[in-house]
This record gives sequence, structure tokens and C-alpha cells, in this order.
Amino acid sequence: MARPKALFILNENSYPMIYGPEQRAAIDGLVEVCAPPQTAAAVKADPALLAEARIIFSGWGAPKMDGEFLAAAGKLEAVFYGAGSVKGMVTDELWERGIVVTSSWGANAIPVIEYTLAQILFSLKHGWQFALTIKRDGKYPRKDPVPGAYGSTVAIISLGMIGRGVCEHLKRFDVKVIAYDPFADARTAAALGVELVSLDEAFARADVVSLHTPWLKETEKMITGAHIRSMQPGATFINTARGAVVDEPAMVEALAERPDLFALLDVTYPEPPAPGSPLYTLPNVILTPHIAGSMNNECRRMGQYAVDECRRYLAGEPLQWQVTRELAAKLA
Repeated sequence: MARPKALFILNENSYPMIYGPEQRAAIDGLVEVCAPPQTAAAVKADPALLAEARIIFSGWGAPKMDGEFLAAAGKLEAVFYGAGSVKGMVTDELWERGIVVTSSWGANAIPVIEYTLAQILFSLKHGWQFALTIKRDGKYPRKDPVPGAYGSTVAIISLGMIGRGVCEHLKRFDVKVIAYDPFADARTAAALGVELVSLDEAFARADVVSLHTPWLKETEKMITGAHIRSMQPGATFINTARGAVVDEPAMVEALAERPDLFALLDVTYPEPPAPGSPLYTLPNVILTPHIAGSMNNECRRMGQYAVDECRRYLAGEPLQWQVTRELAAKLA
């Protein structure tokens, strides 16, 4: 049987980052790639490139698959997206055509979980505080008490894939894990070894609070200045979710009032913070430039997820990472 024809359509820089030699070799064994890798601009300029493609492999820089695109891609059956959120790509026309869409968001969760775990453990030692004080003062500081990773409390805000993954890793450590998620039930909590609490209680009790809530209209500014002010002395707030879930001006005000608190922010709103933002200068804030998700070689894992989904699709097996219209709306 002839192999289905396929195209790569994504940013030029994203193509080698996501689809390495191993992934490309596997794809060549599954499909017939009918043209060199394309960008969204290239197929818009020459829609005839799309005519024979039954399968598209994509990633960052995917084209908007609207009515005009789909009219040119008349044979398209499936899109394997080697990155996270598909919001910028999918349209009502795509869903109505019944085209299969998968995403590698599960692969992107893995480095976020790893980053979060590292930051939680480092924060329980007040590692950043000590390191910054030494850099500022040019000498070793007094070793003030720290929570440490024995008997301390970690709060996880939202038990989606990343939040659950962090909880699973924390089982290996002697910490108490509490969690806020209005959609989680007692069975889920028991399986994860966590105590379900209110959002207010999560902030008030924990030595470290880690935010994993998706950015939806309903979750904008969910974390308030009052939540930050209520935190335990010396506590740390970690955000690897989205900056818009936090009322950042209120958080800045609270952190300025509470220099004993610490914030580790891998995401902000806007991103990066505006020039002159206090987030750049507050001594109790660490910014990292949205590095928790897949970077460099980690992106190949997302490409591998796309390859594996294509293999399942062609074999008629159940897909593991198919995205529905409803799920696409939730993937921030």
C-alpha cells in the first residue's frame, strides 16, 4: 500500500529543533514527505503545495487552518502538532471537517514538572535568598532558619497534568502536600497523596506555593495580593503557569511590603515585564525567561510524540494525545 503523502509546516527554526534526525527518519518510514519543510507564509503564497497532503506535521509557527487553507488542503486527514497549545492553528472549519488533531502538550509538561520540582526543593532551602545575599554583600550571610524538605508544606494550585506530575514526584520527599483544585475529588487526592484545601488555605499554610492553573477568562487575576500577604514567614511563590493568572500589580505591592517572602516567576504578564517594572528590581523576586517548558533537545521529545501519534493513527490504534474542540479551549 502506498504511504500517505505528508508535509512539514512550521517555522524554519522550529523544524530542526522539534524534528531531529531520529524523528525525521521515523517519519520517512511512515509517510511520503512530498516537499521540503514549509512555513505558513510559503504555503499561503503557493497553496498548491497542500493539494496532495493527507498528513501535516507541525509545531511553532503552524498556519491558521481556516477555510482558505482547507480549501487548498482538500485531502488533509490529520495534523500532528509537535508543540503545546493548538489555539493559534485550529478553527471551526477544521473541527467541522473532522480532521484529526494531536498535540505534544504532554511532552511539554515533563520539563515543566522537572523545573518545578527543582525550584520547590531549592526554595525549601532558601537557596536563592542565600545566593543573592552572598552576591550582594560579598560574604557568607548568617544561616537563618529555613523550612527544609522534612515536614514542610508544599501547596500545588491546580491538579492538571503538570500539577499531578509534581505531586507524584513529591511523594519521594518528606513533605506535606496540600492542593487547591475545585474539580478534584477525594479519590484523585488520595491517589496523589495530597490534602485538598481552599485557595486561601493553600497560601496561608504552605512554605512553598506552586501555581499550575491554565490561563482562562475565568482564572485571570485569580491569585490576589491578599493571597501573597497571607503566606507564611519566609514562604516562596512559584509561577510556571501564566502571568495573567496573577494580579501582578497587587503581587508586587505585597512583595514590597513583605521582604521575607520570595517569588520565582518563569512567566509574567506582559511577558517579558514592561521596561521599568518593579519585577526587575525587587530583591525578593527571581525572573527566568519562560524556560520551564521544552528547550533545545527537550523539544525532540515533542517531535517524538508527534511521530508516535502518527504511527498509531496509521495503524488504526487509539490516539493518546488527540485534541478535541473542547480540550483545545483549555490548553493555554
